Amino acid sequence: MEFKTLKPIFKQMFNCLALSCASFSVLASVVMTEGHVRAMPDTVPNTAAYFTLENHTEKAVRLTAVSTNVAKEAQLHTIIEEQGMVKMRHVEGFDIPSHGKLTLSPSGEHVMLLGLKAPLVLDQKVELQLQFNDGEQMSITLPVSKQAENTAEQEHHHHH
Repeated sequence: MEFKTLKPIFKQMFNCLALSCASFSVLASVVMTEGHVRAMPDTVPNTAAYFTLENHTEKAVRLTAVSTNVAKEAQLHTIIEEQGMVKMRHVEGFDIPSHGKLTLSPSGEHVMLLGLKAPLVLDQKVELQLQFNDGEQMSITLPVSKQAENTAEQEHHHHH
């Protein structure tokens, strides 16, 4: 009798698991592995977002745009050195090679959040919508943090 009761439950669980695995494999083409938004004093109207994206597909993809509801504008930026001066430049996109990764960091490529609508607070969750050149979109959620949350980013911070 217990088996007859449990059979529909196990069948439903199996179906959900199978559907989840199929959905995950489709959505897992590009995944975020880590990231945060830099906490800034309340008087600073801009901040930056740093994160790592891994491309698990057979083809390169390009991150072409980012949007968020916490700022008037989100822009893709890189840092370059010109005539001995370090400058920030707006760029049209970042390439993520097939089976490769893109790491946005304070000393390189990053997302600038310009014109914050309200000051961000520590541990607040910030949602970003990522747009790729193939038309795919992806939402990620990043915590607001004062410092790097991993060793690689901490290594970059000592250069500033």
